[in-house]
Amino acid sequence: MGHADRDKLVFTVKDKCRVCYTCVRECPVKAIKIINGQAEVLSERCIGCGNCVTVCSQNAKEYFNSINILETLLRENNKVVALIAPSFPAEFSEFENYKKLLGMVRKLGFYKVMDVAFGADLVAGRYKKIMGDGTGKSYISSDCPAMVFFIEHFHPALVGNLAPLASPMVAMARVARHKYGQDVKVVFVGPCIAKKAESCEVDEAITFVELRQLFEKNNIRSDEATPMDFDGPHAGKGSIFPISRGLLQTVNKTDDIVEGKIIVASGKNNFKEVIKEFERGEIANTNLELLCCNGCIMGAGMSEKNKEFFKRAQISKFVKQKLEKLDHEAWEKDVQLYETLDLSQKFSERDRRYELPEDTEIEKVLNRMGKTSPADYLNCGACGYETCIEHAIAVINGLAETEMCLPYTIEKLHKSIDEVNLTNVNLANTKQALKQSEKLAHMGQLSAGIAHELNNPLGVITMYSNLLLEEIEKDNVMAVDLKLIVEHANRCKNIVNGLLNFARKNQTKPKLIDIVEFTNHSLESVVVPSNIKTVVNTSSEVVNAMMDYEQMMQVFTNLEKNAIEAMSAGGSLTIDIKENEHKVDILFTDTGTGISEENMEKLFTPFFTTKETGKGTGLGLSLIYGIIKMHNGKISVTSNNNPAKGQTGTTFKLSIQKTI
Repeated sequence: MGHADRDKLVFTVKDKCRVCYTCVRECPVKAIKIINGQAEVLSERCIGCGNCVTVCSQNAKEYFNSINILETLLRENNKVVALIAPSFPAEFSEFENYKKLLGMVRKLGFYKVMDVAFGADLVAGRYKKIMGDGTGKSYISSDCPAMVFFIEHFHPALVGNLAPLASPMVAMARVARHKYGQDVKVVFVGPCIAKKAESCEVDEAITFVELRQLFEKNNIRSDEATPMDFDGPHAGKGSIFPISRGLLQTVNKTDDIVEGKIIVASGKNNFKEVIKEFERGEIANTNLELLCCNGCIMGAGMSEKNKEFFKRAQISKFVKQKLEKLDHEAWEKDVQLYETLDLSQKFSERDRRYELPEDTEIEKVLNRMGKTSPADYLNCGACGYETCIEHAIAVINGLAETEMCLPYTIEKLHKSIDEVNLTNVNLANTKQALKQSEKLAHMGQLSAGIAHELNNPLGVITMYSNLLLEEIEKDNVMAVDLKLIVEHANRCKNIVNGLLNFARKNQTKPKLIDIVEFTNHSLESVVVPSNIKTVVNTSSEVVNAMMDYEQMMQVFTNLEKNAIEAMSAGGSLTIDIKENEHKVDILFTDTGTGISEENMEKLFTPFFTTKETGKGTGLGLSLIYGIIKMHNGKISVTSNNNPAKGQTGTTFKLSIQKTI
């Protein structure tokens, strides 16, 4: 099955995917699209290297499973040939005798089991010829399908430099059909995911991991398997092919730095850089041996993802033992037998690149992530891209999200936390204000009822006491008592008026007032000791609002007197006037002793006072509260009476609508 026909060679198990971007970071072609924090593999860009499968700690990346297809092949066909990749000693290191492994493979129902290393011998011979053909043309090795896909998709201009030779797998498939008939089915078994999509000449490809799964599924054990060797032809030095420089060693070539005619590179970072330099002409007249993985022994289809050097040692050990027992004469005859076998391969340009966006588009995305200058380009790689600009381009192409930028997301998170904290503070203040409002509303209803009931008898007392005072002779002893009755009746009248104001039963007579001038005038109406400094701060010279002059003068002077009385040892009273389009805020801030927390909730309750007996009725703040409410305004207070927490003092904030 060809690469174009196989969709979703690698895919994401969404339930397992976490927001880590490791797969993006490890994908050499960025064939990963992030949608709502989850990684989706783009089949049209994927080269099947399997890096994302290897690095995903959550096992959220899986590749196309061929077990069912293989089992169908084995059921329906009597002649299915297994082509075993030469990297098998690195995978099945537990077998002291590799022939046991081959016996287990045969037990699955395969007709023949062949060594792909012989295909590597044949291909290596052809490489040796084209590298010494005298044309001076530089070639890129084409035995790694992921590398071929990378060049076809992302460097199509270099397709002509791909060595026009089949891979050892395809070469061995042709050998199998030449030897055992064109009707045989061939199945590749190896370490590579990309092999599943490399060629239609191979009926199916499975990984070593899948082979182990088949053994377990069919209960095939090594101690029950009959040892068997590979069916011919037998391989020679081609068994070294799966490690880096394996091709060169097979053709007895070297990447001698003095000659500098061959460059070997493997791994996602190295091969990409070599290809870029090759395409720019910086390493012209040089042949490239490239592998997408760090040798086939590190392929994503291996069950053990690490232990690179142990695997190399296993390959070296196996090849050494094999060459010691190799019948060189028989091997040379086999090589000569397939000398004329067609091992050519054609490659085509299949451009999958995105157009580079305009600089202005890139700049917009960078600005959106808070990167307004090159100094902000951290290039930390946390998003999975090497540079901030690459990340911005991926965002434009729909592959990435701005939230993938860790510094940007952290800063955004901090802002969100600050906003949540501010919201919580505002919510707590609002709840407290509502609680206080409800309490005062009940108190207002009670006060209004009391004032209403008192007004009638109080009016009678006032009227008759004044009549008696007018009629009685001045030198009468009773005159003094009547004056006392009239005085206290008037005092009761004032208290009742205070209750009515608190209960918002009075009327306001608003007019346009300059609050700055009004504030300065209110300070002139109170006695300010020499040890207290007063300051008025204003956002503009004139701040107008509709207010009842007399009532608001009562509010201002009351607050100013309270502030002065709280600073017996001296201090400062600051009045800040701030306005916007709809309202004016007036803040009265003193540096006095402050108000204790237990008294804060009682401040606006009628008859509550912290002053000594006889120095306050407890109606001042409740009166202020009623007046402010009549002006459709708000009053709030903050205070600190603990020096350990900072400057002590109290701030009363009045919020007055510009129009009532």
